[in-house]
Parts: sequence; structure tokens; C-alpha cells
Amino acid sequence: QVQLVESGGGLVQAGGSLRLSCAASGRTSSSYGMGWFRQGPGKERVFVAGINWRGSNTYYDDSVKGRFTISRDNAKNTLYLQMNSLKPEDTAVYYCAVNRYGGAYYRAELYDYWGQGTQVTVST
Repeated sequence: QVQLVESGGGLVQAGGSLRLSCAASGRTSSSYGMGWFRQGPGKERVFVAGINWRGSNTYYDDSVKGRFTISRDNAKNTLYLQMNSLKPEDTAVYYCAVNRYGGAYYRAELYDYWGQGTQVTVST
């Protein structure tokens, strides 16, 4: 089992920045791929960004491309999401996830473990 704990969410004004972290523990492996998903009010959970096991390949949803940056520190078993130029439509619960295949996948069904989520609220 892998446990994931997100942190760094909060309330921010439009145009501001936040940095989310996801600490992994348990049977972690640096060969795992990782990703961020989000679920807005009344919406389905959707892909935000993914990163492969080495950190050499990243993939972003078009809605966040150029504003968000995903990164990882394998020595600390931690995943990050730097979010800049935040918009009200970025308001959501953000979840980190791990996949054993090692890739930067956008499909949620490929992920094996999920965190509990952290709330991000962007005000106008």
C-alpha cells in the first residue's frame, strides 16, 4: 500500500499562486508515475498534470498548460504542483495519485493509489 497526503491548498485571489505538495509513504517506489487530478463543484474528477518516474516527461491538460508546473523529488518521495496565474475556474479539490506503470498518464483508471485531496479556492 502507498499512502498519499496532499497539502498546500487554500484560498487565493485570482492571479495568485499556490504550491501543492503530495507526500508519499508506505510501499513507495521511485519507479512509479505520479499525477494531479481535480474535481470542481458539481463536476467529475479530471486530469491536471502527470510526470513519469524519472521526472523527464510531463504532460498537462490544455486548461493549465503554461500556468502549472508538476515536479517530483524522489529522494523525498514528494510530488509538487506549482500553480501560477490562478483563475476562479481552477477552484477544486486537488488529488495526487500514483501509478505503478511509471508513466505520465492522463487516464485516471491507470492510477492505483489516491490521496484524500486538498481544497483550492480562487476568488475573483
